[in-house]
Amino acid sequence: MIHARFFSSAGFAVVCLSFLSARCAAQEPSSRPELVADPSGKGVVLARATESFSSLSLKDSQLHADPPIVGGKAETNTFVRELIRVKWRPNDPIDLYVIRPRGAKKPPVVLYLYGFPSDSDRFKDDRYCERVTRGGAAAVGFVSAFTGPRNEHQPANTWFVSELPEALATTVHDVQMILNYLDSRGDLDMSHTGILGQGSGGAIAILAAAADSRLKAIDLLDPWGDWPDWLGTASIVPPEERANYVKPDFLNRLEPLEPVRFLPALKSRSLRIQFVDEYDEPKAAVHKIESAAPALAAVRHYSTALELRTVTKDGGLFTWISRELMSQQGADQAAGAKPKEK
Repeated sequence: MIHARFFSSAGFAVVCLSFLSARCAAQEPSSRPELVADPSGKGVVLARATESFSSLSLKDSQLHADPPIVGGKAETNTFVRELIRVKWRPNDPIDLYVIRPRGAKKPPVVLYLYGFPSDSDRFKDDRYCERVTRGGAAAVGFVSAFTGPRNEHQPANTWFVSELPEALATTVHDVQMILNYLDSRGDLDMSHTGILGQGSGGAIAILAAAADSRLKAIDLLDPWGDWPDWLGTASIVPPEERANYVKPDFLNRLEPLEPVRFLPALKSRSLRIQFVDEYDEPKAAVHKIESAAPALAAVRHYSTALELRTVTKDGGLFTWISRELMSQQGADQAAGAKPKEK
């Protein structure tokens, strides 16, 4: 394992990429599809995992994790950051950034999934890592399907929205597989886990929490959802493509993946939803998402992005979910320490 104390962010990224490239070159093709014999005898075909794009649960898919590849490790006075490459589909490795508060013994865990087209650069930033772990919880960052390096082996002219049913379903499955990997490590408190999702990551966070009860706290920032209204008016959808995404066939494929449908099922979890009103999110979709939220969910609107930045500066965005999980952990530990009544 490469070990570097007080890596710079740039140095960490360069060394990790070089390390993983060398490791993966010996273990898997990194620049061409993985091929298997075509059962029809006509040649070879692209190997794919058997996976349902209409089901949130892993039970309806057959995903089997390869051994994780451990990349670089960086340590500062406040956190320890590891780069881990995991994989359960051909040609779709996922880089996980596991960031633990230094010295913490089995901290709670928060998964961070930012919206398309965000990449993983923030997880390499020492200042971000210090802020995101300041509340005592570990942070695990990754990117969704059809995003950044995970889009390299996809067919030309496809992107997150054009393949929205697959992008959502596979990333929901990824969340569950990532939780399984984190559970296997033994150094994290997997009974107190949460997820912070923004934009498309917010939609995925809702769906993943509905599928996996291990997620005890869900923090959403401008989540996507209400697909007919969202696809019909969202500014991220190119006008020349919009007609393709409001056709009945496309919308029917999204019905099992509707965040508005699953939000009420999260009534027993800690849930916060934040909206920035000046962002160009479809107002009808925002209204339906807010209306579907459980009664005890914390819902807040900010008039401007500046107002949000003012409230959440210096790591304030991460305070709520860390506090929720740390409080749950403390309460459970206190309850376990009390002598049982006879």
